[in-house]
Amino acid sequence: MFVVDTNILVYAADEDSNLHKRCSKLIEEWRKQSTVWYVTWGILYEFLRVITHPRVFRKPWSITEAWKFVEAILASPSLGILIAAERHADVAAEVIKSLPLLSGNLLYDAQTAILMREHGIERIYTRDMDFHRFPFLEPVDPTT
Repeated sequence: MFVVDTNILVYAADEDSNLHKRCSKLIEEWRKQSTVWYVTWGILYEFLRVITHPRVFRKPWSITEAWKFVEAILASPSLGILIAAERHADVAAEVIKSLPLLSGNLLYDAQTAILMREHGIERIYTRDMDFHRFPFLEPVDPTT
């Protein structure tokens, strides 16, 4: 079980990226596998934000194009979406107490990390080095 972070989805979608082929191949492999893999709604919305943003991409995608990509991900039979459940507040409190320097933009990653901890998932495929700040996670850069 693992989570796929926004940046891997963005590279898979961005044909101008030198990481496109690698990430696109990985997404296709994950979509076909029988074991479960995960995203969060936050990750999917962040993908939509980034891929349609004119300050991020020379040729940003339309929301229609971006949503079609998301729909393809959602159609993956082995995909799960992590959502907050009964224990979420307790797990969030544990993480916040154990990492008192959390602040600012890192709290967005903390949301993903907390959801992962709540659901017992340790591995996240990402290029975001901030996930290394969460000692209970195993961040893996699938492009290296």
